[in-house]
Amino acid sequence: MSNLSVLVVCLGNICRSPIGEAVLKHVAKERGIDITVDSAGTSNYHIGEDPDDRSVAICRKFEVPIKHAARQVQEEDFRRFSHILAADEANLRNLNRVKPRNATAEVRLWGSYHDNEPIGDPYYGGMKDFETVYHQCVRLSNAFLDDVVGPSTQGVE
Repeated sequence: MSNLSVLVVCLGNICRSPIGEAVLKHVAKERGIDITVDSAGTSNYHIGEDPDDRSVAICRKFEVPIKHAARQVQEEDFRRFSHILAADEANLRNLNRVKPRNATAEVRLWGSYHDNEPIGDPYYGGMKDFETVYHQCVRLSNAFLDDVVGPSTQGVE
């Protein structure tokens, strides 16, 4: 697929979506897939902030680069990206509510590519919750890429 571009979206853009962005970039690179990935939040709570320290720590634990400044979803994102992947149903509803009529991006629950499960918000939890999000993002990244590009010939975890 040419011009594959993905925006991963959660609420504040400091926990789930930056992990998802980092993991999807990493998995795609490991699979030799050319992709543009960014992340954003549906809220404006943390604009300009770095990812949560626990998000950074869990990515470092698995040697996945992570660098991001939180931002809010913008109208042009719906035309700039080919796919917008929501972490959960609440964010999916928010995205569909603000989606402009001339949107070209496919907007879906990220879990719809795998098991239809939302990515739980680890913000009020501990490192175990961030690790759960990390592993879920690995599975969802592979499922998404399998669907839009084709199955991988190598195991990536």
